[in-house]
Amino acid sequence: MRILIPGLILSFVAALLYFLVPGVKEQPWTASRIAGLVIAAIGYALVVIARIQLGSSFSFRPEAKGLVTGGLYSRIRNPIYIFLDATVLGLILALRLYWLFLLPPVLVFFQARQARKEATLLQEKFGQTYRDYAKQTWF
Repeated sequence: MRILIPGLILSFVAALLYFLVPGVKEQPWTASRIAGLVIAAIGYALVVIARIQLGSSFSFRPEAKGLVTGGLYSRIRNPIYIFLDATVLGLILALRLYWLFLLPPVLVFFQARQARKEATLLQEKFGQTYRDYAKQTWF
């Protein structure tokens, strides 16, 4: 259930924007809007997969419960952040609310700060194992 809550919130916010922001609903479904919807759907599906793969190591606060190196984490150290950003960008395109492009830089700033804290904790707990893992991931 904890996995579904962010998706429900994100879906609720997207629906509110779609139905309550004047003019959004009336806009035609162009290729860019459809592409945005596809990007958002794929991005969110990958967020859910990454969250499932993280399992009991998931935490809202930086903690070093375990080092997950399989699945999406075999190539990307922070797939939840990456795919959440893709989801947000897809929703911005699908809803054509381009002023929301102000949000991703703020989101990335806080995610980068959080990722640095997580990396420090993981390096302290897992040492060379974490450093080796970090070398084989893209980012």
